[in-house]
Order: sequence, then C-alpha cells, then structure tokens
Amino acid sequence: MRPDARPSPLARYLLAAYVLLVVYGSLHRFTGWRDLGASPFAFIAAPWPPYVTGFDIGANVIAYVPLGLLGVLAATPRLVGARAWVATVIGGIALSFTMESLQAYLPDRIQSNVDLVANTLGAMIGATIGAMSAKWLARHGGLYALRDELFHHGRQTDLGLVLIGLWLFALLNPETLLFGNGDLRDLFESLPSALHPAELFVRIEGTVTAANLVAVALLTGALTPCRAARWRLVVALLVVACLIRSAAFATLFRPADMFAWLTPGALWGGAIGVALALPAMFLSRRTAIALAGVLLMAATVLVNVAPENPYLANSLQVWRQGHFLNFNGLTRIVSTLWPFAALVFLLLVTRRRESPPPGVSAQ
Repeated sequence: MRPDARPSPLARYLLAAYVLLVVYGSLHRFTGWRDLGASPFAFIAAPWPPYVTGFDIGANVIAYVPLGLLGVLAATPRLVGARAWVATVIGGIALSFTMESLQAYLPDRIQSNVDLVANTLGAMIGATIGAMSAKWLARHGGLYALRDELFHHGRQTDLGLVLIGLWLFALLNPETLLFGNGDLRDLFESLPSALHPAELFVRIEGTVTAANLVAVALLTGALTPCRAARWRLVVALLVVACLIRSAAFATLFRPADMFAWLTPGALWGGAIGVALALPAMFLSRRTAIALAGVLLMAATVLVNVAPENPYLANSLQVWRQGHFLNFNGLTRIVSTLWPFAALVFLLLVTRRRESPPPGVSAQ
C-alpha cells in the first residue's frame, strides 16, 4: 500500500465539529443551571408529551442523520460494515441520551424520550447512508484518495475543508449581511443609533460581501495545487452557498422569501467579488493566503464598526424564531467565530508549504 494511501482525518474532523454543534444546539444559552432534585433520567419512562409536533420529530431525526453518516466514514477503515454501523448508532444514542439528561438542569429546555427515539432513528438512517457511501468510496481508493485528487496532502487541508463547511453553515443565519461574519457588537454596549441613508447600508453590505467572497475564494483556492481547477471549485462553492442561503430564507421565513437575501448590496457586492475572485485564483499560494487574511480582517472590522442596519432589523420583524430559536443561536455563534478561526488557520498554513499529490502539476 502506498504511504499516502491512508484514511484521511477529514471525516473525523467533520464528525468532531458536528458533535460540537449538536452539543451547543442541545444546551444553547448554557444559563440558569439548577437541580430540582428529580432524576435526570426520569424522562425515559415519561408518557408521550402532548406538545410534540411532526416538525419537532422531523427536525430531531434530520439533526442526527449527518452524525450517523460522518460516524461511519470516520470509523472506516478501522471498523467496516455492520461493526461501523453498530458503533455509530450506539454513539449517537449515547450522545442524545447525554444531551437529554443534561437538559434536566436547564430551565428553558424540556427533556423528551420522543427526541431520543427521533435522534436514534436519524443516527440509524445516517449510518446506513454512511455504510453505503463507504462501500462506494472503497471502490475508488477510499475517502483520502478521492479527496486527494483535488486537494493538497496534509491535515491542514482537512482542517481548511472543515472551515469551508462551517462557512456554509453560517449562511443559515438570516440576521447577518451576506457573508458578513464576525459580528461582536452584542458583547459591547451599543451606541445610540443615528439615521443614515439607505445608500450607506447598501455600500456597507456590498463591500462586506465582496471582501468576504474574495477571501473565501482565495482560502478555497489555496487548498488545491491545481490552478486550473481552482475557479471551478470556487464557482461550485458559490452555487452551493446561494442554494443554502435561499433554502434558509425559504424555511425560516416562507417560500416566497427564498430570494429576499438578494438585496442591492448583496447583488453588486457579489458581482464585484466574483469579478475579482476568479482572476485571483492564479495568484501564488503565499500571496493568496496573505490577501485572504487582509480581506477577512478588513471585512470583520467593517461589520463591527458599521452602524446598525434598521432596514435589516425591519425585515427580520416578520421572522418568528419559534422552533428555530436554538438553531439560530447555533448559527449565530458559528458566524461570530468563523473569521477569527479562519485567520488562525491562515497563519498556520503560512508556516508550512504542502506538496502537491503525486502526478498533479501546480500549474
């Protein structure tokens, strides 16, 4: 077996990130912990709760499907087939049971044995999909070989791909400007609001959108040694980003609002970003990384010094978070931390140059 024909840690990194997201979403707010003296395991034998809806059950099933999928892929090749499936499902049950038990100590969370069953079903569905995917990947040399066709060797690249995945996840938060992550203003005392013309906020959103788009494109391009393929990856990433943003607005608001995120600022900022990002794919890796860091810092600073956008706040008034309250908290924390994690990653990759895979030209 070739020295580089080993399993990629990408699936394990993705699994670890997803577990952290599940924990955060399950225990969101993390405040008001108290002990009522009752057993945290009493929910297991509780009767069917009258407040459970089909939406609750479906959401809990869907939430654990990626966990099951990633669990099987992360276990391969140490565990394969039925053993990987069983281990993943047991892990999903253990995680769900732990989260439900801890919710006994949180005032705004309600334990539910229905949630445990739904999470288990989701983990089983995901594990089944993962087992089928693992067989397909085995016929193509494994996940590492498949990923190695496009990207650099090394764990740093896997971390970068996880970072791109979290960037896509942050797009599910409708409270942010398009691609406008890193908002820390909730941590500080807000300044008195002032009236500004709508054109100011259009320019702010356009600048933030363009700068972040180019930065993410450069980060993505830096993960692959094949310059000719970089623009294809960036275009595919932007298409997926638009689909995710549209799906988020259609789900969180209503289907008729799925393109409400295409504001004037987002449109011209996206157009300028694409126009600058595609030729930037042919920059050297070191230059691309440096430029991505500068753009990320500039866009994050602009997000935090810009005045509050009353037009965005007005559009969000029709949003009733309801079932999405905890999910929104999850997307908000990812959106807040993402640019800082990206900057740390860019600093790390500047210290080590990864060689291209065998047979792949850097040109």
